[in-house]
Amino acid sequence: MRSAGTLRQLALTVSRRCLHHHHHHRVNGRSVGIIGAPFSKGQPRAGVDGGPDLLRAAGLLHRLHEQGCAVKDYGNLTFEEVADDESVGRVKHARAVGSANRRLSEAVRAVKKDGHTSVMLGGDHSLAIGSVHGHSAAVGELSVLWVDAHADINTPLTSPTGNVHGQPMSYLLHELHSKQIPVLPSFSWIKPCVSAKHLVYIGLRDVDPGEHYILKLLGVKVFSMSEMDHLGVAKVMEETCDYLCARVKKPIHLSYDIDAIDPSVTPATGTPVAGGLTYREGVYIAEQICQTGLLSGVDMVEVNPLRGQADEDVQSTVSTAVDLLLGCFGRLRGGNHPPGYLLPEP
Repeated sequence: MRSAGTLRQLALTVSRRCLHHHHHHRVNGRSVGIIGAPFSKGQPRAGVDGGPDLLRAAGLLHRLHEQGCAVKDYGNLTFEEVADDESVGRVKHARAVGSANRRLSEAVRAVKKDGHTSVMLGGDHSLAIGSVHGHSAAVGELSVLWVDAHADINTPLTSPTGNVHGQPMSYLLHELHSKQIPVLPSFSWIKPCVSAKHLVYIGLRDVDPGEHYILKLLGVKVFSMSEMDHLGVAKVMEETCDYLCARVKKPIHLSYDIDAIDPSVTPATGTPVAGGLTYREGVYIAEQICQTGLLSGVDMVEVNPLRGQADEDVQSTVSTAVDLLLGCFGRLRGGNHPPGYLLPEP
């Protein structure tokens, strides 16, 4: 037997490298609760509400199941039509966005209380408000990894467009609470629940001046595409995992915008930006976050079937989104085999 001291040292080393593999209470220890959120009012383009059903139609649940996950599909949320939802200041569709996110927050909270890793299929990125809020309501303080071409951290007052999908992080951060408009209808339920020091960005390449100022002001950890080019994905993920796991091991919320990936691979999205992550980098990020053993909630957003030029564009976007999710739940490109696998004897 090792002494308690040695075991403690060992545990520390393991957690420092951020690799937790003691997950064996289920087949591979992963139980996934899926919520569809077909909502599009956080931005102006039709079609993004078709995301959840497309991801399911591409075999997401079956393939998660095949790789040893327990899967429960909670179906799609329905969102009420909000009449008279005129802009508040520059914020568009505040009432619809606020009430949809309140509903989503309660749904995610329930999925977490049922003991699953929550997977929210969007819809646009304004839905991260409810997804992160509900996740935190269920489990307490979170770390957030935001993989996106955009920082989505505009406040209503810095936003150049008024589209809430460019603002969700600003409502969630304690540090920006004082910069919010106090009277946004249907937003009063939102309590900030993330600290700037527990937030990491990967993939940024289209950041507004106000957002850039906020990121610098709050000292947020950012790996823009410049850092990705400079360091490479392995170093970026090593630093990300060290940063998220070196402190208290908080559950990780991964908010993955499909536009983080280069539009040559995932063109069917509302705000594509050239020079994004490769397919390989995108999948590697998912694999590494899975290896931490801390992944507790995932968003996969902004897949928009009406934005591709051709069927292949939509297919490529959807199959990439599915592969990213499979990577989050244990699929390794080097192959997998179930625990207890035995070679057949002749």
